Amino acid sequence: MRSLNQLRAEQFSVLTDVVFRFLTEPKEVERFLTQLSEFATMNEISLGPLKNIIKSILLIPNGALKRNLSSEQVRADFIALGLSEEKASYFAEQWKLNSPTLTRLAVGQTLMINQLIDMEWKFGVTAGSSELEKVGSIFLQLKLVVKKGSQMDHVYVELTLPQFYSFLHEMERIKASLECFS
Repeated sequence: MRSLNQLRAEQFSVLTDVVFRFLTEPKEVERFLTQLSEFATMNEISLGPLKNIIKSILLIPNGALKRNLSSEQVRADFIALGLSEEKASYFAEQWKLNSPTLTRLAVGQTLMINQLIDMEWKFGVTAGSSELEKVGSIFLQLKLVVKKGSQMDHVYVELTLPQFYSFLHEMERIKASLECFS
């Protein structure tokens, strides 16, 4: 982060824009590398260290996406890592503008990788067990048919009642998130 603090405000904003353009268009790797090279040449910075800085910067948005962080939380993370408040605020503004697009891209990739095709379920009650406290407990058995690429996989899951309610809550949260994007 010290290296980023040494950049002038306009250099940092250009670099941040390059990073977000890459994040929103991840298939444009060649353009991204060309832009980094041009930035390094224009600002008389070695390309090797610049790439290392970019790798570090990319970790923050990836982690923020996974944890669904707000722009203020991203800003706080950058400040905690030693970035100046002005630059952290600029990055947080860009995060606020680009996070809906990034989230949509991440959801799209996730859904394409593992698509749920079918699901069967059964409730049951444990009638006998070597563990006394397990007798009479309710469980749910799920059989999921998941499409991974062109291959169909059968996934079997057994959940206790509390695990099922936790799973149901997560599915409802995901459904609400997906409805926001459509």
